[in-house]
Amino acid sequence: MARVHVETWRETYRGLMRDEVLDRPGFEASRHKFWTAAITDPRFARNRIAVAHRGDELIGIAMAGPPMDAGADASWSAQLYVLYVYAAHHGSGAGGGLLDAVIDPGEPAALWVADPNPRAQAFYRKHGFAPDGTSKVDDGVGEIRMVRAGR
Repeated sequence: MARVHVETWRETYRGLMRDEVLDRPGFEASRHKFWTAAITDPRFARNRIAVAHRGDELIGIAMAGPPMDAGADASWSAQLYVLYVYAAHHGSGAGGGLLDAVIDPGEPAALWVADPNPRAQAFYRKHGFAPDGTSKVDDGVGEIRMVRAGR
């Protein structure tokens, strides 16, 4: 999972994020610690994690959980933290399957997506998310928040 996380970040963010962030020594080790905690630490027991595979090959990862940045007036009950699929598998249905595995399709939810990242933003719009006008910069990458009302 850590390897997929690092490699898909590099595919997704190369040119948007500084190379020294993407290529730093220990990047995969830090993602390994992240995933180990996400899976084993009781503090994260409410998180939902899923992986996508084709045969024996892991091709995508996802994680969602309780909203981390929702204000008192937030209308969503879940937040997508991670959803990455190797570019070679974009359009295969893996991303939609991962999203549905970690957030029920009718559940109100929020997520942050890189801006610009038209492909990812179109994917999330297809799944009922829309920008809410909130933006931020994280690790030098502009991001917008997208939300989905419950059905």
